Amino acid sequence: MFQFRILFLTFLVMIASCTKLEDESFTDLFTDEFQPSEEDIRVIISSAYGDWRKILLLWNGLWRTQEVGADQIIIPKRPNGWVDAGEFRRMHEHTWVDTDPQTVNNWARTYTGIENCNRVMDELEDSKYDIDEELKASAIAQLKILRASYYYVLCDMYGNVPIVEHSADYLPEGYLPPQSTRKQVYDFIVKEITDNLPYLSRERNIKTYGKWNLWAARTLLAKMYLNAEVFTGTAEWAKCIEQCDSVINNDVGYGLEADQKSVFVTENENSKEILYAIPISATYMEDWNTFDIHMQTLQPENQATYNISFTPWGGMCAIPQFINTFDPDDSRLTKNFIYGQQYSADGSPLTCTMGAFAGQPLSYINEVPGVDDSEEVHGYRFGKFEIAMNCTNILENDYPLFRYADILMMKAECLLRLGDADGAAALVTQVRQRAFKSAPEKAAVTGAQLQGGSCYDYGLRNHITSTTEGGDDIQYGRFLDELGWEFNQEGRRRQDMIRFGIFTKKSFLSHSPNGDNRNLYPIPRDELNKNPNLQQNPGY
Repeated sequence: MFQFRILFLTFLVMIASCTKLEDESFTDLFTDEFQPSEEDIRVIISSAYGDWRKILLLWNGLWRTQEVGADQIIIPKRPNGWVDAGEFRRMHEHTWVDTDPQTVNNWARTYTGIENCNRVMDELEDSKYDIDEELKASAIAQLKILRASYYYVLCDMYGNVPIVEHSADYLPEGYLPPQSTRKQVYDFIVKEITDNLPYLSRERNIKTYGKWNLWAARTLLAKMYLNAEVFTGTAEWAKCIEQCDSVINNDVGYGLEADQKSVFVTENENSKEILYAIPISATYMEDWNTFDIHMQTLQPENQATYNISFTPWGGMCAIPQFINTFDPDDSRLTKNFIYGQQYSADGSPLTCTMGAFAGQPLSYINEVPGVDDSEEVHGYRFGKFEIAMNCTNILENDYPLFRYADILMMKAECLLRLGDADGAAALVTQVRQRAFKSAPEKAAVTGAQLQGGSCYDYGLRNHITSTTEGGDDIQYGRFLDELGWEFNQEGRRRQDMIRFGIFTKKSFLSHSPNGDNRNLYPIPRDELNKNPNLQQNPGY
């Protein structure tokens, strides 16, 4: 029987002429007489797409996991809290355990996405109705790429995970999947992508926006090859370049925006730089933490700055050592971070209302005493994603999971690692040029510079102790700096640090290295208890 069962679907993509997305909610959809049209199929497969937003942006999800344990972002203790049983401190100090929320959430939410993909694919394959075979092949190809993208998360975060290719209803009762090695997971993802590329749309339009078209899938494949040495022990730099070149030579209009900020404005759905977007809508999405970076970073008084419907919570901020790496003329500093005296929408200066600075000007400074202590003024706040006036707790900027600048930087990194430093420098310069319009002579970077160390002043730097480690010893450290300047606040820093070999090696603020096993997260304890086929990652 052909059954489409869409449970709690909050992310059906119905694209209007302006390319903004609307969601509809459905509970069980059963019928023996349903003969789906192309539009029906498009809507049905959209049920599996919504999990990307939940994986990435819901509370203690992938975004926070990739950023708060790295060297750019911290959630310190604040006068109004942010202790939360120590989970944010453990993320910073790399002392997380197998029951911590980010450990559990990333696993559970990602496997939910996989189950949703499997369910729709199983039901499509099981169909006894007259569905156009070309349409069916295209739909299944999209879903396999989407499922591969979810496995990409698991491969990156946990390494050795089960591969499940059918939904629960199509598996034997009580089935417990075997654990695959990280290499097996990598091979599965690469094969799923490469096998399904021929069935994907080449188009860039309102029908493919927020979907896996050919160019987005090639970007995902490039990501796999970029991280192949970490995932499998064997580098695949040339293969990554091949995929990047296929996107660079596209004939559908992808390219760099003249201003990086255009990628992150509220109405960013027409950006030519976005290769794969996660659409966001405050109207159609009901999760409280749908997309609330502004709520997590702004102090409560900043509600008056943007006339936000709800009071921000004032938690996370930039690590000062990272901010100190920026050239002051770099617009990726001046446009993407919120600092200095804060004002209300009518221009009145704001003051602190709590802690030791109560009654003093609310002026964000590039200082953070430590993960265990901070005041309202401490730390630059995050504004890369435009905070619209009169917004709610949900930003409506579509999230660019993959963008064209990343294609250029992936190719540049591979060229650098293969010995073509000057070729890498030309691409990095291309990305830098839009960030130095006020000082264009600073945009150019040389191959020799990219081969040098990092300017990040690593070492403990808090109110308890100070040490000096520096970054000169990091191979291609300057390139790692370039990644930090271009992609900060985009939920990827942990992965970049691991690829450059420093995630578990360097100290920053209150963080000291705590073992190389921290390059992977532990498999959640409850999953181990449920499935005796699973073995815990080493060191946990």
